[in-house]
Amino acid sequence: MQLIAIIPSAFFEWCEGTALGAWLQQAMWGFATIETIHIMALAVLLGTMIVVDLRLLGLGLKQMPTAELSGLLAPWFWTSLGTMLVSGACLFAGEAVRLSTSGPFAYKMLFLLIAITVHLSIHRKAVAAELDGLVLGKAAAWLSIVCWLGIALAGRA
Repeated sequence: MQLIAIIPSAFFEWCEGTALGAWLQQAMWGFATIETIHIMALAVLLGTMIVVDLRLLGLGLKQMPTAELSGLLAPWFWTSLGTMLVSGACLFAGEAVRLSTSGPFAYKMLFLLIAITVHLSIHRKAVAAELDGLVLGKAAAWLSIVCWLGIALAGRA
C-alpha cells in the first residue's frame, strides 16, 4: 500500500516545495529537533493510553474510576496528540516525495485514522460506561492498544 496510489504525486512535490519543506531539507538540526518532539509526544500519548487501557482491562489503579482516570489524563492525551499531528505534518513536508512511496508510512496513517476513530467512539463509550474488566471494555482497550502501538511500530519501519 502506498499513498501515491491514492493521492496525486503533485501534492507530495508541492509539500516538499513549501518554505517549511525546503527548510527541513536544508537545516542541519531542524528535522532532528522536530522528530525528537514528535517521538516525545508519541511517548506521552502512549503512556496515557496504556494507563487508561490497562484500567479498562481491569488491571491497576482499581481505586479510581476509569472515567475519572481518563479525565485526569485527557489534557495530556489531547496535547500530545496535537503536538504529534503538527510535528508529523512538519516532518512530512520535509520528505513527502519519499514517504509517498513508503508502505509503512501508509500503514501508519491508516492506523492513525483508525486509532482516532476508535478513541472518539468505542473507547470513549467504554470509559464513560465504566466497562473496565468486562468483555466490551477489554475489547475497546485491546483495539486501542493495537492501533496506537501499530502507529509507533509502522513509524519505526
